[in-house]
Amino acid sequence: MSFSIKGKTAIVTGAANGIGLAIARHFIDQGANVMLADIDEDKLCEESDAIGSEQAQCFGGDLSQRLTIANLQSATIDAFDRVDILVNASRQIIPTNPLDIKEDSVGVLFQQNVLANLRLTRSVAKLMLKQAKADADTDSKTIGTIVNLSSIASDRTQPDLLAYSVSCAALNQMTRSLAVSLAKDRIRVNAIALGSVMSANLQQVFSTDIDLRDRMINITPLGRIAESQEVAEVAQFLAADSSSFVTGQVLNVDGGRTLIDPLETVAY
Repeated sequence: MSFSIKGKTAIVTGAANGIGLAIARHFIDQGANVMLADIDEDKLCEESDAIGSEQAQCFGGDLSQRLTIANLQSATIDAFDRVDILVNASRQIIPTNPLDIKEDSVGVLFQQNVLANLRLTRSVAKLMLKQAKADADTDSKTIGTIVNLSSIASDRTQPDLLAYSVSCAALNQMTRSLAVSLAKDRIRVNAIALGSVMSANLQQVFSTDIDLRDRMINITPLGRIAESQEVAEVAQFLAADSSSFVTGQVLNVDGGRTLIDPLETVAY
């Protein structure tokens, strides 16, 4: 099987920085066309310009809005004619006070991390089906791939990350359910559950908790924090034909964190 994604077209959300940007850059390096999408349009287009490739286009907008999703898809078709890969890399983390009934972090993160991804996935999956009908080669094992970015927080118990944990658990179940629903249409859906990865969110947390880096390293069997590039390479595996018989899986990229006692661990 081939790890190549050359000539494929991908939409990568959350691509203005961190892991989403690393995935977008890596896909472009591997010969794919990429529509970088993010709500931070200025930062996004700055990064797209820095890439300096015709394979990179940018789209700024709030993907929790249905019209924005339709416009993103149209912009991608205008630029590259099709969509073969969707990477839902946009994630938001909000600390939660579980006892504060006035706080709406669960609702906010469920909207951002689950429902927005679900709407975009539905829209892109329909486009993939339409493309397959028009393609001459309809015998391919996979007509499209979808990769969601989740977290090991989905099954770690951290009250101060209640909203994020709940949204990640829902995203994992959404991944499995969509994988089964779309399997007959030859669209594969998988997720990457992140452990300690040097993301924009984690860098921000490190700036306010100087001891956190050491604590994370100490509870990770591989003894380090992953680089975003390592996640990008896993995303390529799940997007390429190399994983043509893999669907509905939540692949932990966590340095072994979930293999040990989760008591008092941190799950970013």
